Amino acid sequence: MKKLLLLGLLALLFFGCRHPEPISEVPYIEFVRLEKVDEGTGVDNQANLVVRFQDGDGDIGLNDADTTGHFSKDSVFYYNFFIDYYEKQNGEWVLVELPTPLHARIPRLSDNEPESIEGEITILTFINNYFSSYDTIKLSCCLYDRALHQSNTIETPEIIVNK
Repeated sequence: MKKLLLLGLLALLFFGCRHPEPISEVPYIEFVRLEKVDEGTGVDNQANLVVRFQDGDGDIGLNDADTTGHFSKDSVFYYNFFIDYYEKQNGEWVLVELPTPLHARIPRLSDNEPESIEGEITILTFINNYFSSYDTIKLSCCLYDRALHQSNTIETPEIIVNK
């Protein structure tokens, strides 16, 4: 019995003293869910895209005043969350350039840099391409932090859009 108790205490000491792996300063995202917004019309226009994130130095997000330099309105990095829209056309996924991009500006998530942060982000986005009759889509997304580190790229499952 004493040997078993000693073995248990040693295991607790070994596993209890392990330090967690540090979170990378390069953001990491993963798809959580996509919730269609019911507007009562029977047509799917918008959806809430929910993404889980981690960032080791907490520099995700932009302030409203971040509109100069890399984040100017003329820069590709004016947006920090990029969404590409794909339609399944005749059984093949095709990237569609929409008249208005779906990209978003995630607001600043932490003022206490550097600190590891993690959580969920919800982005309201359009899912209905009115210029197309195709009803099966998916979204591909990535995130950039203020140091311009690019996250991994994620995809939603295919979505059937009520036209």
